[in-house]
Amino acid sequence: MSIKDKIIVIIAEQGLLDVTDVKLEATLDDLGIDSLGVVESIFAIEEEFDIEVPFNANAPEKSDFDISSVGSIVVAVEKLVAEQI
Repeated sequence: MSIKDKIIVIIAEQGLLDVTDVKLEATLDDLGIDSLGVVESIFAIEEEFDIEVPFNANAPEKSDFDISSVGSIVVAVEKLVAEQI
């Protein structure tokens, strides 16, 4: 399973959605995922990929991790995973 597919599954689980409802251009807000869901999604992504996500839940706009859309999360995680190799 690709990084993209794993992230879509994680986000779908957090939003109690079907994976087919999670589109790359969608924002987490579009998907009905609140701030707690965002934090839980970040934790799940960190655990799944054994990475540390530079995300501050208290100041998400100041984080180096772009959560503006599902696609931007995929790109950011791919970069973090690549940096680990």
